[in-house]
Amino acid sequence: MRKGQYTFVTGFLILPVALYLVFVIWPYIQTFGYSLTDWQGQSQDFSFVGLDNYVALAKDDVFLGAVWHNILYLVFVPVVTILLALFFAFMLNAGGRGKAGGVAGVAGSKFYKIVYFFPQVLSLAILAVLFGAVYRSDSGGMLNGLLMKIGLVDQDQPVEWLNEPNYVLWALLAVVVWHGVGFYLVLFSAAMQSIPRDIYEAALIDGAGRAQSFFRITLPLLWDSVQTAWVYLGIVAMDMFILVSTMTAPGGEFGGGPDHHSEVMSTVMMRNFLIFGKSGYACAMGVVMLLLTLILSVVTLRATRRERLEF
Repeated sequence: MRKGQYTFVTGFLILPVALYLVFVIWPYIQTFGYSLTDWQGQSQDFSFVGLDNYVALAKDDVFLGAVWHNILYLVFVPVVTILLALFFAFMLNAGGRGKAGGVAGVAGSKFYKIVYFFPQVLSLAILAVLFGAVYRSDSGGMLNGLLMKIGLVDQDQPVEWLNEPNYVLWALLAVVVWHGVGFYLVLFSAAMQSIPRDIYEAALIDGAGRAQSFFRITLPLLWDSVQTAWVYLGIVAMDMFILVSTMTAPGGEFGGGPDHHSEVMSTVMMRNFLIFGKSGYACAMGVVMLLLTLILSVVTLRATRRERLEF
């Protein structure tokens, strides 16, 4: 049975591994190489400058501000999205009572799953247009119109959500959370459905409430799914390019306004690469983004590692 197994496995792996090396690993190596030069993008003539681009990054206030904004997203996007998704998934799977007194989801849970998942089928470009209308800085904007109706905003002074430095980051955060909750709700729901109902029913018989059932049963048994969600949402928080570049007031091309208050690393990188012609400098930013994302993934996986629970 084992005769020739390594040849067999190698035959299947050699092509996908070769493609991965050519189209994924090699571009990373090229990017690192270009980050050590003064390449301007349009010409193949460039000079080796060593670590000068990385030294310049450490003194670039716009880039450092963008790093801080990514850190804020890194904290809030996973936490808010996962908490909401866990809550809704628990309510849709174990938040109600069955006909025989057993555990069931709330009434209409199947319909709610479809409604919650709907934002996930929309592309980020469509979301940018949709929430651009929601955040319009006049009475025609849905959010301003609603707040004016209930008297929280003066009709003569509507809030400029995407042009106000104190609000723009949180406005973008709301879009990301709204878009992501449905997907992770479905992910957690699928994991919850594999948990035997007998465990919940035994806990109810012993007098456990909904909160105790969630923290003592659901969350520990879903920890692997939560860990995976945290890594993926962290990667989303490290990007944010499409929403920032299309929704924010121009702080130069690719958005980032007002006055760089919504800037993220990816928008600064693309502006330097395509507009300012500082391609080597932009490659250094890309390398920093790669390193930060790798560090994030490793730290998250180790920090959230727990002993696996079986049921």
